[in-house]
Amino acid sequence: MIEQFLSENSRCALVLRPRRALTKHQFIGLFGLIAIATWLVALASYGVGNVFAPAFALLDCFFVAATLRWVWLQSNRFETIELDAEHCTVLQSGREELAFDAHPYWVRMQLEKAQEAPRIVLASKGKSCEVGSFLAPYERVDLAAKLKVLLAQAAHRA
Repeated sequence: MIEQFLSENSRCALVLRPRRALTKHQFIGLFGLIAIATWLVALASYGVGNVFAPAFALLDCFFVAATLRWVWLQSNRFETIELDAEHCTVLQSGREELAFDAHPYWVRMQLEKAQEAPRIVLASKGKSCEVGSFLAPYERVDLAAKLKVLLAQAAHRA
């Protein structure tokens, strides 16, 4: 998901976030349904003589819970790209320092075509930073178009 914010001092910010298919309560409900189905099958298997079924059901529930939690935490990631006449900066979640900082006139945006999805790389003076790696392929193409226009405007090349 790409959100664009403009401020009164001609500063533009793009906030990139992965799309979430489910809310927190829907994730909990999904886990509940999976756990109920797992335990129903485990108890039925135990009833016909499989004494290890409850142990495997317990392990399965832990694994599914850990996986769903990991997916939820991964969907909290974000990137902020800020542009004005003096700076092009990239701030990534989980990092306190800027991932990229350069003058917009010298920033090259490279759209690298890959088989599965295009990659967007901002580069300047030997530094580079990939942005939007968690976006869907069509969102990356949209981001590249927006960045091209914004970089041109910020560098007064439009």
